[in-house]
Amino acid sequence: MRAADVGDAVEPNEPVRSEGAGRPWIEEADQVTPADARELSKLFFDELRTLEKGSPAYVYTRGTLIEMNLSLVHYVAGRYRNRGNGQLEDIVQVGTVGMIKAIDRFDVGRGFEFVSFAVPYILGEIKRYFRDTSWAVHVPRRLQELRSELVDSQERLSSALGREPTVDELAADLTVTAEQVLEVIVAANGYAAGSLDSPRAGGEDSAALTEGHSLADVMGEADPAIEVFEDLHALAPLLAGLDARERRIIEMRFGHDMTQAQIATALGISQMQVSRLLSGTLASLRTGLLTYD
Repeated sequence: MRAADVGDAVEPNEPVRSEGAGRPWIEEADQVTPADARELSKLFFDELRTLEKGSPAYVYTRGTLIEMNLSLVHYVAGRYRNRGNGQLEDIVQVGTVGMIKAIDRFDVGRGFEFVSFAVPYILGEIKRYFRDTSWAVHVPRRLQELRSELVDSQERLSSALGREPTVDELAADLTVTAEQVLEVIVAANGYAAGSLDSPRAGGEDSAALTEGHSLADVMGEADPAIEVFEDLHALAPLLAGLDARERRIIEMRFGHDMTQAQIATALGISQMQVSRLLSGTLASLRTGLLTYD
């Protein structure tokens, strides 16, 4: 639809338009050209501020404004098509959120063009999206924001000083403490993650040993014996707390692999007593280990 055709664009059976409404009925608002969208948006914003929120006419007018201005979102989002994971659709979605916020807050009476008012909202949502999703691990937002300032400070001071700035110099430039600068530097390691399948980088001395191997090939693995050691370390004081007969039964059963019948014969008691003593002792040790953990 051309802006010149606005006066003839009324749908005869329009369900939400009242007599005298200043807006036309647009069947395919997302097909409106950017130039026409700018002119038509003025009409729709004039109409929108006179309508009751939630009414059918308000819903139609607001929805048409959103659809007509989607081309603006695509234009802004296109600047970031090669950034991040390359999912332009996701960028357009978050940019649309920004445009909707702009529509809800735009005051046509102040004389601003909607485009100049909406672009900062769209950019703000897109930048927030990248800030929240570009990091490989979760880092507090305050550190993410300070990292951007730190990068700018490093470049500025490097040019001015002719060398890399120190932590204290960065802290003074950013008006923060040296501890905060160090915290950001450490946190910046979480911005990007390297693949374990990528070739391992090494010095000249290790080049021959690592050539053709990925980091995953040379990484150590969990040693099952560590868990056994931890269990034995936790068990030692519990065994020391048993009486002499209980320790002897445990030693004979698990140290010498004797049967309950053999233990009963060696101690001169019944097999039933051995079974009862063994069960009670093991239950006590199990409870102690759980408490230790």
